[in-house]
Amino acid sequence: MNASQWQAEQFEQSRSHLRAVAYRMLGSTAEAEDAVQEAWIRFARSDTGAVENLGGWLTTVVSRVCLDMLRTRRARREEALEMPHVTLEDPTDPEQEVLLADSVGLALLVVLETLSPAERLAFVLHDMFGLSFEEIAPIVERNAAATRQLASRARRRVRGVKPDATAESLAHQREVVDAFLAASREGNFEALVSVLDPNVVFRADRGPDLSPGAVEISGAERVANVILARGTPFAPFAQPAVVDGQAGAVVVVRGRLRSVVKFTVAGDRVVGMDLTIDPDTLGRLRV
Repeated sequence: MNASQWQAEQFEQSRSHLRAVAYRMLGSTAEAEDAVQEAWIRFARSDTGAVENLGGWLTTVVSRVCLDMLRTRRARREEALEMPHVTLEDPTDPEQEVLLADSVGLALLVVLETLSPAERLAFVLHDMFGLSFEEIAPIVERNAAATRQLASRARRRVRGVKPDATAESLAHQREVVDAFLAASREGNFEALVSVLDPNVVFRADRGPDLSPGAVEISGAERVANVILARGTPFAPFAQPAVVDGQAGAVVVVRGRLRSVVKFTVAGDRVVGMDLTIDPDTLGRLRV
């Protein structure tokens, strides 16, 4: 094995971890992938022969990349949460079980967006990934005590936010969504209405036949009619997924991602559905 092959193998072993760090820093799957790719470029150009903890070194590199991206974004006042974060569910995958139990969720990501770049980095690396303040301090160019204060300020803002995707709540959401999908596959109007809240709101980023403009429909019977009229042919292809930390589904037909839907569940009923069918958006998603 030559040096380039060794580097590639070592990086691939850390890729999932680096992607998780970058996503929690940036709140965008597309930007997280960009950050990981930049980390790879820096790794490939560096002499790491004397590095004892390569995983820690890579975490530091991707963190610095993310910090630069956050600072640039803050200066431009860009919006980070433009695309859904989609993860296919695989009950046989232990990594997925950890992800479900430790999912960030959209609500927490929104709060993280209010933090300064340095506060966000300190909170994410310390509270979510267990790095010490001594390890984080050089990244944010502060001493350990000041870094601790950054994390403390961030923690005060986050403390009142309950993650919307604990394993327990996701399991309940999944039961409701499974009932919805079963009714859709069967074409059962009554069963579909029964799992929808009377005031359910359905939103899509495109109109019928991918016509431009967002669509919003409310009311259980109206939404059920739309689902059965437009969605029944695709229902057999729906796969469970976690979308922005909530129970969802993706439709993949012949290897092509056709749609992503996020469900909002309250009690035993669906109160909201957000459908992504725009081809450009779907093309940028990693599922």
